[in-house]
Amino acid sequence: MSAPEQEPLSGISVVSLEQAVAAPYATRQLADLGARVVKVERPPGGDFARGYDHTVRGESSYFFWLNRGKESLAVDLKHPDGLAIVHQLLETADVLVHNLGPGAAARMGLDADAVAASHPRIITATISGYGKDGPWADRKAYDLLIQAEAGLLSVTGSPGNVARTGVSIADIAAGMFTFSGILTALYTRAMTGVVRPVSVSLFDALVEWMSQPLYYGRYGGTPPLLTGARHPTIAPYGPFISRDGDTVLLAVQNTPEWQRFCEVVLEAPELITDSRFATNPDRVAHRNELEPIISATAGGIRTDAFEQRLRLAGVAHARMNDVEQLAHHPVLTGRDRWRTVRTPGGDADALAPPVALGGVEPSMGDVPALGAHSRTILRELGFSPEAIDGLFDAGVTSG
Repeated sequence: MSAPEQEPLSGISVVSLEQAVAAPYATRQLADLGARVVKVERPPGGDFARGYDHTVRGESSYFFWLNRGKESLAVDLKHPDGLAIVHQLLETADVLVHNLGPGAAARMGLDADAVAASHPRIITATISGYGKDGPWADRKAYDLLIQAEAGLLSVTGSPGNVARTGVSIADIAAGMFTFSGILTALYTRAMTGVVRPVSVSLFDALVEWMSQPLYYGRYGGTPPLLTGARHPTIAPYGPFISRDGDTVLLAVQNTPEWQRFCEVVLEAPELITDSRFATNPDRVAHRNELEPIISATAGGIRTDAFEQRLRLAGVAHARMNDVEQLAHHPVLTGRDRWRTVRTPGGDADALAPPVALGGVEPSMGDVPALGAHSRTILRELGFSPEAIDGLFDAGVTSG
């Protein structure tokens, strides 16, 4: 039996001054790949995401999701001795990540330019709301506000009922782009020796994900319609209710699928030559005539029979699940997607990362208590026990 592969980012050291979702999501993925991530938190309280709720063994569901495998260093960055500790950490770091408020990093000498001058090998990754420069560089930003500014709320929900996307999608988008940017910068440094800072804004990240409706509206002349759970520009693509009361979503993507859908699912081959439904734009234009036909078929048969017809026709479909059904989904349980992670309040199940590398088991470490690693890290930096006690007594650090 061959030995397991070394973790891909083993030996990479990351210091992160992070809060909430975007930066923690980026650094958690680095930790899952074996990087050492030192999460710098402020005493008391730490990352304010710790207080969002207390549902996972006493921990916030956000914090549990985003912070496994990290080391928590609680240090007061407003105290000169606390800031000096962070600068000392950078002496051996590869990456500095932060999503601090506008201007905060520069005031502490931790912005990209200052770090490049003092620690030229460090890759600095900065996450901002609207960009490090430009007219809104000084504006605070949070996920829902970005959903509004980036136009996402204009294409989500139904007429008269605009809806927030149910997850922190702007933060997640920024975290994903920051993660890929850091990997790219690490590769560039390894191959060329050139160190390039990474910069991502929540606004730019979500606008990138909004590109299709943006282009549709700009060049098509009209914005996408609010269509609830239906697709605004493809039909039929959305939910239908079976005789059992279950909601089944289906998606017809091309002409052969439409033909099979008419023949096998609707048992109405005459619809294939119906001019109202000949092409996808026709079906979208006549959606209010098409959907009652599909609803009549779906509502007249049991869920299993409806899904069987969809399978025979080769039409993609899905059930409308809630989070409890998701937790027991056969694709998760049948593929061993759950792992046990330790938290300060006890063990809890967490999902393995979505990217699987052959022969490499993801490094899913513990969720740290606030300041759980403060003393260890300070000892590594060369502080004596007496000096460490002094820092604790002065409130510079905690743990």
